Amino acid sequence: MADLKVRLGELELKNPVIPASGTFGFGYEMARFYDLNELGAISLKGTTLNARFGNPTPRIAECREGLLNAIGLQNPGVHAVIDSEIPRLRQVYSGPVIANISGFSLEEYVETARLFDGCADVDILEINISCPNVKHGGMAFGTQPEAAREVTEAVKKACKKPVYMKLSPNVTDIVAIARACEQGGADGLVLINTLLGMVIDPRSGRPVVSTGAAGFSGPAVKPVAVRMVYQVCAATKLPVIGVGGIATADDVLEMLSAGAGAVQVGAQNLVNPWACKEIIDALPGVMQRYGIKSLQSVVGRAHRA
Repeated sequence: MADLKVRLGELELKNPVIPASGTFGFGYEMARFYDLNELGAISLKGTTLNARFGNPTPRIAECREGLLNAIGLQNPGVHAVIDSEIPRLRQVYSGPVIANISGFSLEEYVETARLFDGCADVDILEINISCPNVKHGGMAFGTQPEAAREVTEAVKKACKKPVYMKLSPNVTDIVAIARACEQGGADGLVLINTLLGMVIDPRSGRPVVSTGAAGFSGPAVKPVAVRMVYQVCAATKLPVIGVGGIATADDVLEMLSAGAGAVQVGAQNLVNPWACKEIIDALPGVMQRYGIKSLQSVVGRAHRA
């Protein structure tokens, strides 16, 4: 029988498949499609200290290679998430919950993380220092090693729960950012967030998305994500959640082989609401085909080859 269990530090997941933040709402909205308890974990929609309306529309654009979005961290604020959204999720889901946290200042990151740290229903704090869709926001912290280390240290000082830093691919040296987070005391890393892209309407000559540039995700980003996960896992000792272009069970094996302990499924959830379930259901058959008995044994095998 195929063993789908994996480990993220001290946390064991029944399988490595996690819906990525921003593509699954707060989770309970998706319970009408399938039993959410089949998932390895759920990463909540990105949350800030105060409610945000997000960017003006249009803020989604499809393209041949994937999807661009500039949602702009629309969310009801941390207090509403803790008081209303998470209790609604717990009515239909009992597994691990990852709180995705964004901010516009060091103080906002710390306060939002501190509030989630006090919520018994949250297992991991995912600190998003990589959002390309807001002005003067998270990505300013995620593109400079010293700033990344500073926010990591500050959040770790205020919180007891595991802190995973979500990294931007829009940097020259992803390893330098990852090492800075490790030096700051991070318990793990999540990478990658979206690349910067743009779609222009050939009729009008204008960008389709209101912000011009937007976050690019989908199948085309997977080779970049796999490369960065491989590099970071070779350079640090931190557990990593790999994100970017995951759409099949084979993609999961590829990302785990690069060193990730689990994966997040992003854009594919928007294409197919059953994506995560279908990947989980397909894993045992794919493992049998390749002679794999345990997913944990796959983690990092590209480094051992």
